Parts: sequence; structure tokens; C-alpha cells
Amino acid sequence: MSAVTSPLAWAHVQPAAARRLLTGAIDAFAERGFQATTTRDIASRAGMSPAALYVHYPSKERLLFEISLYGHRAALEILTEANEGGSPSDRLRAMVSAFTAWHAEHHTIARVVQYELAALSPEHFAEVATIRRAISAVVEKTLTDGVTDGTFTVEDLPGTTIAVLSLAVDVARWYDPTRHATPQALGTLYADLALRMVQA
Repeated sequence: MSAVTSPLAWAHVQPAAARRLLTGAIDAFAERGFQATTTRDIASRAGMSPAALYVHYPSKERLLFEISLYGHRAALEILTEANEGGSPSDRLRAMVSAFTAWHAEHHTIARVVQYELAALSPEHFAEVATIRRAISAVVEKTLTDGVTDGTFTVEDLPGTTIAVLSLAVDVARWYDPTRHATPQALGTLYADLALRMVQA
């Protein structure tokens, strides 16, 4: 089981019934999409009645927001930790490797986090968008540092930032641990590809 979807990762969600509903929602949203998922789908995965969902969450959208917030914060933390020390090349390699591996290892929650944003309310989307901008800023700063010291050749920093992040994000859409390379192997491959994109 993915560490992000295990009960331990959601220990901050109390009581246990609310936690079961949240992890059930992750599985349902990843499998069926937000719009096609009903509250009955979520409740049945949690072993509860549909009415029980509203005891803990005011709406299906609120569940999506909690999942999105957690997933984006986790992704930002992964990037920030990988960005500590070293040359721009070292930092970019570490960030892309870690970010890619995270999206493969936690592909279920990542699929929800990355591909169901449009279902968030404007207020909740704005909060998540702030974290997404911070994620982009970490990568763009490293690219900028590489351009400054002559390591990288990048004509469009925002566009290249999106391209680098998209490499990792898209893994969540198709990754299957029974058919594809390990998350770590994919991380290494994608880090090499990202460096080839930007090296002078």
C-alpha cells in the first residue's frame, strides 16, 4: 500500500471514520474520476452508509480539497528537500528524480491531485494554486541559477519549468507497478531527460 494512502499517513485526520472516508475517496476518484464518483461509492469503500459521509464532510468537494491540499503539500516538501545544496545540475537532477519517483510510488493520490483540480471550488482552487506556484518557483529558481552560471541554456524559463514538472506529473496518469520500472528507476531516467533538455 502507498505510504500516502496508508492509515499512518492520514493519522492527523480524526476520527477514524473520517480517515476511512478520505482514503475511500482517493481510490474512488482515481478509479472513476470526481464527477462520476457518488457519495455512495465513497461510503461503501469506507464500509459506511452514504449519510455518514455528511457527518464528517460537508460535501464530496470538501473531500477532494483535503486530498488535494495534502498531496500538493507533500509534493512541495519532496521538491524542497531535494533542492538543498549542490550545483544547479545536482539540484535539478535530485528534484526531478524525487518528484518523478513520488508520482510513481503514490500514483493513486497523485492522479487525483493532478487531474481533478477543475472540480474544486474557486476558493479551494485558489488555495491549492498557491502551493502549485510555490512548486513551480522552486524549479524555476534552480533553472535560473543554472542559466546564471552558464550550466543551462534556457530561453523560456516559465515554459521550461512547466515542461520539467510535466515529465514527472504525467507518470501518475499511466503508472502501473506491475508493468513498469520501479519509481526510483523512473526517477533516474527522467532526471537524465530533464538535464538533457536544459544543458548548455
